[in-house]
Amino acid sequence: MPKTSQLTVMLPEDLVAMVHRKVASGEYATEAEVIADGLEALEDDRRRFESWLREEVAPALDALKADPSRAVSIDDVEAMLDEEYERSVGKAG
Repeated sequence: MPKTSQLTVMLPEDLVAMVHRKVASGEYATEAEVIADGLEALEDDRRRFESWLREEVAPALDALKADPSRAVSIDDVEAMLDEEYERSVGKAG
């Protein structure tokens, strides 16, 4: 078992209630487990976001800087999104 330390935190009442519900439901054994899991999930999200920035956004930006003609106007983006929305609604209906 990893070494632990005690930490006292103040949370809004709605978060306290959520923590208690998760323990009461049996989803978690203790309040500490709820908080630890939430912090680990937050860190995982941060890592995924940073990876996305590094692996997808930065190369796309570099490519755009190298060849500005690759840029798409906001009007074209809106039109593409509208078309995609219409296709998806048509499939669902």
